Amino acid sequence: MGIIAVRVFTQILSTYGMPVSDTTFRFDQDYVLLTGGTGLVGQYLVKELLTAGQRVALVVRHGKKMTARERVEAFMQRWEAETGSVLPRPVVLVGDVCDANLGLSDEALDWVGEHCSRVIHSAAVLTFHGKSMDDDPWRTNLGGTRNVVELCEKFDIQELHYLSTAYVCGKRDDRVMETDLDCGQEFRNDYEECKCQAEKLVHAANIDSKTIYRPAVIVGDSKTGYTVTYHGLYLYLRLMATLVPLQKRNENGLIETKIRLPMDGDEPRNLVTVDWVAEVVAHIFLDRSAHGQTYHLTPDECFSARQVIEYGCEYFGSEGVEFAGAGAERDADSEFAAHFFENAVMYEDYETSDPEFDKSLVDDVAGHLKCPPVDRDMVFRFIEFGAKDKWGKRRPKSPEVPFWGSDQRQSMLRAATSFDGLAEDSTIGIDLQGPGGGQWQISKDAAGNLQWAAGLPCDKNATIISGETGQFASSGDTSEASTWEAFFESALGETLGASI
Repeated sequence: MGIIAVRVFTQILSTYGMPVSDTTFRFDQDYVLLTGGTGLVGQYLVKELLTAGQRVALVVRHGKKMTARERVEAFMQRWEAETGSVLPRPVVLVGDVCDANLGLSDEALDWVGEHCSRVIHSAAVLTFHGKSMDDDPWRTNLGGTRNVVELCEKFDIQELHYLSTAYVCGKRDDRVMETDLDCGQEFRNDYEECKCQAEKLVHAANIDSKTIYRPAVIVGDSKTGYTVTYHGLYLYLRLMATLVPLQKRNENGLIETKIRLPMDGDEPRNLVTVDWVAEVVAHIFLDRSAHGQTYHLTPDECFSARQVIEYGCEYFGSEGVEFAGAGAERDADSEFAAHFFENAVMYEDYETSDPEFDKSLVDDVAGHLKCPPVDRDMVFRFIEFGAKDKWGKRRPKSPEVPFWGSDQRQSMLRAATSFDGLAEDSTIGIDLQGPGGGQWQISKDAAGNLQWAAGLPCDKNATIISGETGQFASSGDTSEASTWEAFFESALGETLGASI
């Protein structure tokens, strides 16, 4: 029995005076507001939350090539293709975390106040240095977090989940505990410092429940190699993919890539896959008993600089890399070395040091979710995906939809005027899943006036009718009220029939 059927079934039992267990039929009726939903971690969080039955609303900017709803629809269709299932759509609110009130319209702000009781703040930029506090990374990572906190306090949202970084620890060579924050540490760059200040801001917020997640260096999907960002490990892989094929082969038939790296090669690298990070965050988010802590999302097994080089050399068929030891000069004694050092300079401060992170708290609540170790095959998948994606330069395609449900507002309202399932002083929810779908609600007051709004109703007794855009589009013209009338009647009948 699905969630929709159970809701209707619960309503029927209550109507006839039959007992209903609150623990058996308990569902979250509100929405979780997620920032950064189109980013790498955000996309995976959306999938985890939706498949767990959560209602999700996203704050999304319009892009250069696609609108906010198109950006969301594009990755939702990717998830449907990958999972082989039709998924509900999140509510898309156009905004920007860098603006006051997240740049939301008055209507969207009212909607957040009425529908959202939880926030996951994932939006961030990985810029290491800013010209001033008005520039990134300060503008997004600190200013954006301040705007999110102020929104929570404004609407009395008492549950905030914040994605920070393990590198708020700065330059430390001792074991970093999950309870550590301000230890007088020195920072490598503005990114680390602004994320640390953002954590302090979250801790000081007038919010009852504040949960902080500190992932280490996030890499792509452990199974597919998928990513939308090419920082960290991907920068080195991209450099290899770009520079190695330009070099000459030696007498052994291998490409000669002569370079002396100023490191021992055994330096640890704390790498975590995006699918694991999202899985752990979602698991903790859904477990209210785990809230209120800070969690290190760090690997059980560290990767090493030597592994990066060895796997890269094997993939591209090259040799000539020498580990000269920590403190050695960065000698650009070949054209390859000169180009490599020039492009990798931004990570110079991380080459010979990576802290040891304690993860006792996260192991206590999510120890059964094991972080996949980055190995040879996974690195090969990262390289292959990067090449397919032209290392982030591939032009994204606008998603194809049979129709946009959000454009059918007037047709829905006309259909609702004659819909018997919508009584006075009642509300129905419409959950249209699949490409172009969405979630809406139509209510009728005592005078018979109709109102349309985004999102499903929070009232647990409200009737929710559902369908799929693919099936719906083939049943008639979606701009005609009669098509929606038929959908309402059919969907309600199927829902009631499935619940008995």
